[in-house]
Order: sequence, then structure tokens, then C-alpha cells
Amino acid sequence: MEIISQKSLFLRNKFDGKPSTVIRNGQIDYKELKKSRMNIGQLQSLLRQSEIFSIREVAFALIEPNGSVSVIKKSQYQKTTLEDFNMAPQPVYLPITLIKDGQLINEHLKEVNKDEQWLMNQLANHSISNMKDVLFAEWLEGDGLFVVPHETQAYS
Repeated sequence: MEIISQKSLFLRNKFDGKPSTVIRNGQIDYKELKKSRMNIGQLQSLLRQSEIFSIREVAFALIEPNGSVSVIKKSQYQKTTLEDFNMAPQPVYLPITLIKDGQLINEHLKEVNKDEQWLMNQLANHSISNMKDVLFAEWLEGDGLFVVPHETQAYS
């Protein structure tokens, strides 16, 4: 069936389905919503999973054949980017976990070009004298060390 549907656009639409536009130009298309066997509450839930908490933010929403939602926000609700302000892009760094459940991850410490003495000094700045007292510690270039002790209070 997969091979046949790849060869024929007609059969592909029949087997795989096609997206259903449930919000068009900011207006909910109630008939399309019903064809998709959805109610407003389900649509709101899908939108929230896409970090959209108000239908008023949506210009277009499509229910994909797999049940997910694809959204284009109205222009006033779209996120601004550095390009919008003619700013140079900033480097992006991946956070590196250094301590997990009181255990040092040596290869990660080497990866950030630090040593155990440096880490102990950093922990001392957070009033921690023993790595076993650390639930989680993470290094992020440009942001420093984030430490979560075994108590519920977090330090950064």
C-alpha cells in the first residue's frame, strides 16, 4: 500500500489523508473542525501544546493527518528575532551536566576545559563543600555554573 500511495497522488490523499484548515484568517471553520472529529476544547489543547494559549493569536491552524496541529500566528503575536532588530546572531551553547546525583562526570568536566579543583571552588561559592551534596550541576558557556543541592533550594 505504501508503494502504491507513493506512486499515485489520488491514492496518497485517500490513504494518508490531507491537512484540514480549522482556523482560516483568524476565524474558526466549525465545519472543518467537525470533519476532523474535534471540538473547541481539543483544538485548544493542541494549541497549548504548541505554546499558544489563546485562539486570538492564530491566523491559520491546520490539523495534520497524524492529529498534530500546524500553526501560523497573526503577525502581532509572532516572536521577534535578532534579525528583526538588525542584531548579529549570538552563539548558542549546549549545557553540559557536570554532576548528577552527587557523581562527577569527568569526561564532561574535561570537555569544558575545567578541572576538579575549579569545580570545588565553584561549589564553595555556593556554600557546598562536598560533591555528594549536589543533586545536579550544569555548566553553560556565558552563563556559568547552575547548581541544585540535594535540598530543594536552587543556586545559580
